[in-house]
Amino acid sequence: MGKVILVIGPARSGKSEWAETLAMQSGKAVVYVATATDNPDDAEWHQRILEHQQRRPQDWVTLLVPVELSATLADAKPYTCLLVDSLGTWVANLLEEDESSWQNILVELLETVDLVAADLLFVAEEVGWGVVPAYPLGRTFRDRLGSLVRQLGAFSETVYLVTGGHVLNLSVLGSPLPNIKKLPE
Repeated sequence: MGKVILVIGPARSGKSEWAETLAMQSGKAVVYVATATDNPDDAEWHQRILEHQQRRPQDWVTLLVPVELSATLADAKPYTCLLVDSLGTWVANLLEEDESSWQNILVELLETVDLVAADLLFVAEEVGWGVVPAYPLGRTFRDRLGSLVRQLGAFSETVYLVTGGHVLNLSVLGSPLPNIKKLPE
């Protein structure tokens, strides 16, 4: 298994830039796995995607993977570093899945992560620090992403929190919760 690194934080915190720095430092060929799809009718979203694209080095390969993340990771070569940005968008892309289907997708992803020989860098939004969403779909998103981040953290060699313009290595500063299962039952 390759290295698994998780970078979490709030919106516009710098988590993507930190993950990009780590990818460059890996010394491996970088494959940027973009979970967002462009929408030219949404100028603000389009601008965000352009900013991400312009920051990336020209020699990075970019894959657009809004849904089939497990298959993409399974195909990774050991000499690569895959930077997945972001898990929040990926979860949002799958929100219409019922709970049983979502659990199957989640198990498949975590089992794949456990087997991949490439280095994996995941970027994820940290949600749920504020008001409980007033609508069911918002709560489903928050709960699914929160659970995924927690479980992926159990697989990760290093977990970083990026907030307030600073990077905190939670693997050094914190302690993992006891009895975290790597795969849901």
